Amino acid sequence: MVGSVGNGLADLGSGAAVSANGVAKASYYPAEAAAVAAEPLPMELEPPEAVAAAEEELEAANGRRAREIVMGRNVHTSCFAVKEPDADDEETGEREAAMASVLALYRRSLVERTKHHLGYPYNLDFDYGALAQLQHFSINNLGDPFIESNYGVHSRQFEVGVLDWFARLWELEKDEYWGYITNCGTEGNLHGILVGREVFPDGILYASRESHYSVFKAGRMYRMDCVKVDTLISGEIDCADFQRKLLQNRDKPAIINVNIGTTVKGAVDDLDLVIKTLEENGFKDRFYIHCDGALFGLMIPFVKKAPKVTFKKPIGSVSVSGHKFVGCPMPCGVQITRLKHINVLSSNVEYLASRDATIMGSRNGHAPIFLWYTLNRKGYRGFQKEVQKCLRNAHYLKDRLKQAGIGAMLNELSSTVVFERPKDEEFVRRWQLACEGNIAHVVVMPSVNIDKLDYFLNELVEKRASWYQDGISQPPCIARDLGVENCLCGLHK
Repeated sequence: MVGSVGNGLADLGSGAAVSANGVAKASYYPAEAAAVAAEPLPMELEPPEAVAAAEEELEAANGRRAREIVMGRNVHTSCFAVKEPDADDEETGEREAAMASVLALYRRSLVERTKHHLGYPYNLDFDYGALAQLQHFSINNLGDPFIESNYGVHSRQFEVGVLDWFARLWELEKDEYWGYITNCGTEGNLHGILVGREVFPDGILYASRESHYSVFKAGRMYRMDCVKVDTLISGEIDCADFQRKLLQNRDKPAIINVNIGTTVKGAVDDLDLVIKTLEENGFKDRFYIHCDGALFGLMIPFVKKAPKVTFKKPIGSVSVSGHKFVGCPMPCGVQITRLKHINVLSSNVEYLASRDATIMGSRNGHAPIFLWYTLNRKGYRGFQKEVQKCLRNAHYLKDRLKQAGIGAMLNELSSTVVFERPKDEEFVRRWQLACEGNIAHVVVMPSVNIDKLDYFLNELVEKRASWYQDGISQPPCIARDLGVENCLCGLHK
């Protein structure tokens, strides 16, 4: 059955409130709470009634049965105001001195926040000093990367070099691909799903419930029918449920978002099984697959025995983020699709003396140079070493958490370690942890070393002892989120 497009993160506005300390709060996924509550868990995942009752009792004791989403602080309370210059500012220099002071203060905060960054997939280990000489230029890659426009201050020569590198990585010939460097990972998803919609105008969008919220944003923007597919406990798409939902809409083509690493658990959808499910259920030549590889799309090619993401398989597009594993200092991404699909989107623009099939039109011309610089410095071997380091350190973190009695899970192809949510929201903010319900995660990136993990672990263990020292409140049960084998609450220890 076709469902309405929606995602809890996009529906917070109506239910949000601001507490006395300036922290906005909203009930947990309010727009979908009733619908989710009415949907039974897949039979293979539903725990026995006795266990479920015990879990509810434990949650009630912790006061977490109706957990609220805790929103970040209201920035209006700490923003840097823009003020009109005084008439004599040029003579006194007070305005320049004041701005320099603000920037120095901001830089100190960046240093401190970088030191305690663990929850989001950004590689903060980079040095682009050699590119500072280019910051004096307004570089804009207007329109199509492959056709110059009349605006001469561009970096297309770098952009196409980067695109060629990714096309080789994903095994698509130069004369068979089209792509561009996007402003972020979300734009890659918006473009990939748009291409799928243009190829199959009456197609239905399928995405697992653990897909990034931008996938559902694309569905809303394009007014597409969207079906949310259940997931396994790992976070991977449940292809049995996918098959059931395909067969309920067998008269419509399928546009599928396949996750190469889900947002919260880092789960990699089984691309081969998705393709097999489609072809064995009457959808051969009637589907379009977009692969959202925001983080792991650039890691998985360097993981031994990992399934390949390649255009030798019947996929339509792949997108990755450039500011995540690569470590670009500004948000950007790469979107690659088949050239044959792009003609339906592309149009000539006389104003540019070029063509345009992108989402945004004007694009950051500095980003391709940063990507080109990193790809040349590291190459395939450099990325392979960094991937191995991330996976090794992620296993270290998961093992240390479990040794400390903290429930944790690490998917096989992932560097995202998921564990019980810390009780103290100040601790969550200090370490910039990404949380969902009773779980939080750390994304182990190249910039995260063992010393930083030990620093975090020691602080977590010390704080956790104080959170539960009264013996009344208990650590949350995460069996429903991560499986009984990964839960170390009082019931499942």
